Amino acid sequence: ASRGLAPGAALPGIIRDFPVKYLLVLWLGIFVGSWVAYVHYASYSELCRGHVCRAVICDQYRKGIISGSTCRELCEELTLRFQRCLSSSAAQQSNLGEQPSLAALVGQIIAMADVNRDGKVSLAEAKSIWALLQLNEFLLLLSLHEKEHAPKLLGHCGDLYVTEKIPHNSLYGTEVPRVLQALLPSAVHRLVHQWLAPAWPRRAKIAIGLLEFVEEIFHGTYGTFYICDASSANVGYNDKYDFKMVNLGTVATEAAVRAFLKGRHCEQNGDCTYGRDCTASCDKLLKQCKGDMVQPNLAKVCALLQDYVLHGAPAELQHELQKQLRTCTTLSGLASQMEVHHSLVLNNLKTLLWKKISNTKYS
Repeated sequence: ASRGLAPGAALPGIIRDFPVKYLLVLWLGIFVGSWVAYVHYASYSELCRGHVCRAVICDQYRKGIISGSTCRELCEELTLRFQRCLSSSAAQQSNLGEQPSLAALVGQIIAMADVNRDGKVSLAEAKSIWALLQLNEFLLLLSLHEKEHAPKLLGHCGDLYVTEKIPHNSLYGTEVPRVLQALLPSAVHRLVHQWLAPAWPRRAKIAIGLLEFVEEIFHGTYGTFYICDASSANVGYNDKYDFKMVNLGTVATEAAVRAFLKGRHCEQNGDCTYGRDCTASCDKLLKQCKGDMVQPNLAKVCALLQDYVLHGAPAELQHELQKQLRTCTTLSGLASQMEVHHSLVLNNLKTLLWKKISNTKYS
């Protein structure tokens, strides 16, 4: 005889006795998990999905439309595998402005374009390198290729470029999904970060690398660069705990920022913001943006490092470290303070951290 549940019969005990609040929690967990997965997948444009990207790029390569140093590995040998897209937007442009060292960069670009090393640049090679130069991140990778803390450029195929894999793509090793960040209280979020973060000596080494990157992009070979989204999600480190700038799309050239600000109408400082947090002051009388940043790179980085290096720091270091970080976060972006004062604060902070981990296994 069938043992099915007749209409109107009581629910089985295992379901009937299950508290409603647990069912609600279970349903909420499934909903949030599904939403996170959806947002993660839907945030990429069509070309940022690996199989589609490979098909489009390789079709153009086989037709002789594009060229590049990694096309053979991607389309013939199939030895190049996608990890993740650095950006889903191909519409970002920037420029370096007039720099005396641009001739060297042009030479580097031409050498990179000549994939088959025949001393000539074919139409396919020229199209490929020109398309790449329209991408802000690629231009910055070329400009910062000699810097230790920028990702290494491994090659390109058409307007697809490949960089080294950075295994830890957040300052804390991994990030809480943005959907959950909105649901978690800030105190809980901070505790999660502290739990995920590496041991303090390793955090000190990563922090030193981040401070060195700030040095590298201030009056560098190809001018000055601004970090326009100082977030823990945009900076990371490798397996040796060496700092790496994960998302160069958040770094902008001084020329690009000044071009954005020039003659821009404003009512308040917030109207003079490039990116997320590259904010200049607003001249309230002229109602135009000024050129100096309200908060320089170093001040933004120190604000990011406060929780990161103060938590778990050795007791004998706590007071002086807190004092120096407080001084650093109050730095002004005025040109009169940018040279000597900033260098002094940065070097003092680096020295304080380095003394604690030098001559140890963490150095």
